[in-house]
Amino acid sequence: MTKPNTHLRSVKEDLRYLRLLARDFPTVSSVTTEIINLEAILHLPKSTEHFLADLHGENEAFQHVLRNASGNIKRKVNELFGNTLREKEKKDLCTLIYYPEQKLELVKQNDLDLSDYYQTTLNQLITVCRSVSSKYTRSKVRKSLPEEYAYIIEELLHESTDDHNKQAYFNVIVQTIIGTGRADHFVVALCYLIQRLAIDRLHILGDIYDRGPGAHLIMDTLCSYHHLDIEWGNHDILWMGAAAGNLCCIASVLRLSLRYANTQTLEEGYGINMVPLATFAMETYADDPCEIFMPKFENGGEDPGAKTVRLISQMHKAIAIIQFKLEGALYAAHPEWNMNDRRLLELIDWQQKTITLGDKSYALRDTLFPTIDPADPYRLSAEEQELISRLQHSFLISDRLQRHVQCLLLHGGMFGIYNSNLLFHASVPLNEDASMREVLVGDTRAAGKELMIRVDQLVRTAFDEGAEEEEKRMACDYFWYLWCGPDSPLFDKSKMATFERYFITEKETHVEEKGWYYKLRNSAEVCDRIMDEFGVTGKHRHIINGHVPVRVGSGEKPIKADGRLMVIDGGFAKAYHDTTGIAGYTLVYHSRGFQLVQHAPFTSTEEAILEGTDIRSTTQIVEMMGHRAMVSDTDIGLELREQIADLEKLLLAYRRGFIKER
Repeated sequence: MTKPNTHLRSVKEDLRYLRLLARDFPTVSSVTTEIINLEAILHLPKSTEHFLADLHGENEAFQHVLRNASGNIKRKVNELFGNTLREKEKKDLCTLIYYPEQKLELVKQNDLDLSDYYQTTLNQLITVCRSVSSKYTRSKVRKSLPEEYAYIIEELLHESTDDHNKQAYFNVIVQTIIGTGRADHFVVALCYLIQRLAIDRLHILGDIYDRGPGAHLIMDTLCSYHHLDIEWGNHDILWMGAAAGNLCCIASVLRLSLRYANTQTLEEGYGINMVPLATFAMETYADDPCEIFMPKFENGGEDPGAKTVRLISQMHKAIAIIQFKLEGALYAAHPEWNMNDRRLLELIDWQQKTITLGDKSYALRDTLFPTIDPADPYRLSAEEQELISRLQHSFLISDRLQRHVQCLLLHGGMFGIYNSNLLFHASVPLNEDASMREVLVGDTRAAGKELMIRVDQLVRTAFDEGAEEEEKRMACDYFWYLWCGPDSPLFDKSKMATFERYFITEKETHVEEKGWYYKLRNSAEVCDRIMDEFGVTGKHRHIINGHVPVRVGSGEKPIKADGRLMVIDGGFAKAYHDTTGIAGYTLVYHSRGFQLVQHAPFTSTEEAILEGTDIRSTTQIVEMMGHRAMVSDTDIGLELREQIADLEKLLLAYRRGFIKER
């Protein structure tokens, strides 16, 4: 027990801070009221967290999982109405909650008694809303309410329908909403409120970009989300590098988009002008079949036609050659990266049309290189230089892209620690003995947590208007190392075999050997060592990753290291469905424990609305707590206890006369 004199000494030492605190709490009664409020909050159930990774531009699937809270809303509806509603009625109610505007349009086309529908549905929605809001204080719920209906919703949420004295009052509110023609607006407001309250915090473990067509739409949603953190992935870093003006990153972003025949994010999302690239490609590769640069059509949709496919293939080859030139020059400019072995163009025998890797020569699948000078293979032609400069300008002036990158900087970082969970996208580079591997960042070497912090700082330097130009240039260059450097915590493989996959048939050259983190992460001892390095504490502590798709079809499990590691990249992107056998994992952490949700492929938003189909999901109980977790068990609980301790000091300062009430 703390002695009174110790309390007084602490109060005297903290008087300057306590006087500032007194501005918000000017009286004894205001202090005691806040202490009571905070103590009460500590005893509420822990709110629900939602973890998603590797979205890869699949906006429709992302939106659906976000709207249904990985099945949490469906489970809630089943709990509340399991015995009173038929399956179709529960399905219709869920669809309404997920897509209120569209579902109401269908109802109005088919339901002859709209007044009865509104009466029934509003009561059901209020029941669901009351349930999902029960974990929160009235104050927090109030802040989440749509301003137009805040008073009415608050009345309905906090009035018991079992109270016969209030039953008529409750019914009249609902009837008046219908009678004044505001039922549609009110239903929509309630549905979005349910969606918002079902999940308190969203964790995105990287790779929002590439593969799918809607990364810009996902970013629009994330930028306005109520409670969010993002752990940057390698594909996010690639786009951030492009937005910073890194020419290699720009070329690779374009190459990947063309490889998957997906330019919606570039053109429609960010207004990147692709016409100069198309014009250059058609002229330069007019007589080139570009067969090995045919795009992949994993994203479905109609056949764009032979002419379009041919143009995409030409553009694809044009930007790929530019990328190989640019990256070769960048490796020469940064010998400290130790990546000169990736300067492959100089290893080509132009007469024999082969390339020598190690002590073996391989025939090239394509030998038409009209813009490469064998005497100086990394030099851009005048036309290529003009083209990449124009493309760089397009990236730098794209307001929407720059706004989205600012969102990634504001809400994101290399890692996060939340409620005893260590989140990062890919890896923490390790040595063979599981010690933390030192990696060069700027002009210093760092390992483990310090490495992640230094990388985070360097990324921000590239966008810091106050930084010196040379410092910004070095930071901008480093994005490319983060994308494909052997010791990058966002890559951590021996090489990125892009050139080999295009030009060499032999699969042995395509192998990208994974770093020691991926080989050792199944060990509980190694995971504990990593969590110790990052200062993660708690009885139930975990590492949560994405990045490497879990091959469920081959029997691989997402839960590793005796439950200490969860890998939740199950392949959101359609390009990975054949590899993983599923369409993604999401993780839900509520007051009773962790649930891993395995998703089947999402058909379409239209089908979900018309047919009431949901993503078929399988829930796996990962870890259930011995007791229900309360706010007091969380990071927020720790903050609240610190606030209570400060308020108790302020209370003592008032009572002993060190500070006067106002």
